[in-house]
Amino acid sequence: MQVVEKSSEGLSRVIAVTIPVAELNEKLDARLKEVAPQMKLKGFRPGKVPAAHVKKTFGRDFMSEIINDALNTSSQAALDETKVRPAAPAEMKLISDMDKVIAGQEDLAYEMSLEVMPDFTPVDPKTLKLDRPTYTASDADLDEALTELAGQAKTYEDKTGKTVKAADGDQLIIDFLGKLDGEPFEGGAATDAELVIGSGRFIPGFEEQLKGAKVGEEKTIEVTFPEDYQAKHLAGKLATFDITVKAIKAEAEAKVDDEFAKRIGLESLDKLKELLSANLNQQYAGAARFKLKRALLDQLDKAHDFPLPPKMVEAEFDGIWQQVEADKAAGRLPEDDAKKSDEDLKTEYRKIAERRVRLGLVLAEIGRANNVTVSDQELNNAIMNEARNYPGQERQVLDFYRQNPNAAAQMRAPIYEEKVCDLIFSTADVTDTPITKEELLKEEDEI
Repeated sequence: MQVVEKSSEGLSRVIAVTIPVAELNEKLDARLKEVAPQMKLKGFRPGKVPAAHVKKTFGRDFMSEIINDALNTSSQAALDETKVRPAAPAEMKLISDMDKVIAGQEDLAYEMSLEVMPDFTPVDPKTLKLDRPTYTASDADLDEALTELAGQAKTYEDKTGKTVKAADGDQLIIDFLGKLDGEPFEGGAATDAELVIGSGRFIPGFEEQLKGAKVGEEKTIEVTFPEDYQAKHLAGKLATFDITVKAIKAEAEAKVDDEFAKRIGLESLDKLKELLSANLNQQYAGAARFKLKRALLDQLDKAHDFPLPPKMVEAEFDGIWQQVEADKAAGRLPEDDAKKSDEDLKTEYRKIAERRVRLGLVLAEIGRANNVTVSDQELNNAIMNEARNYPGQERQVLDFYRQNPNAAAQMRAPIYEEKVCDLIFSTADVTDTPITKEELLKEEDEI
């Protein structure tokens, strides 16, 4: 095999590789000698098929396999020989006439175009100084969480009195039958349906027309389905609903006590408080880690200045810009961004892309220097956790990652990044600094 570095400009490299035809033919002959004794072809005794006949019949197929194997093994060998570390997979360009190569008449020649890792020495984690924000849930935080939980677990009691009428916030128990042009439509009927006036769970105009209704009252209302209603055959249509009001209930006073705890499946109020407190502190710890990591990345960004692989930056920017355009089309752009021109936005987001690439390379180099790896078990655990986010489709998610190595690699990357950050946190000079809850939960831009 012959390896020649044809060009070297900045971080770009072009490496030419040539595998002599004699070497390919030698491997083909060895393959033919291996399989000929095992061949069973019509007209020949088992194991007695002449090698020349095997070559004539299967030579092209065997040579194609040999060439594919040669491309895979020689490309890595060429990178090892030239001592380059690719920043991304190389682009391969065949130079030879492949028909002649397969026929054993021409050398296999190709070129690899790639960008290499920049040569830099990462900062020593021991020299870094970081402040780790800390905050522990207070009694007031716990009371707030209990109140919110009680609000989510509302109960209702029948309204009493001779002139009970439905009002905002009341829960009604109703039967209803929906009709289009006087005919019932599929999915438009229910018995003992629970409706809270003002909740917005029913189509616009439905709940409002039940204000003032009485128990036992029967009434017919008209509503128009929204134009973007999920059931296309109903979108934009005028419908009537025959309604019978069977009960009117008011929200019961929420009492956070042992009975409330038991109603949501816990043994006591003390146990509920214990679980809520642990959950709050877990949330605060996550927010604190986010701020600590942001501070770390800011320091790493300032501490390094080296050339970046252009294609890596471009790929990162393209991903960011696609999301920006999607947000723009959906009207989700932040107010500040919406006021800017595309040119200004591209300038800003290209800087973000450069920061992300720079930090990714720095973290990768620190991890490499400290032998940080992601085990197959860690990757499998992450994939399993991802699959649990899709109840009923777990098998499809697992199969997707098994069949798509690139997707699995994308899953591995954030695990690796977090492990490198953990390594730095355990090595750097980190000081715990108490802050307020407001400071901890103040929103910041994504990293």
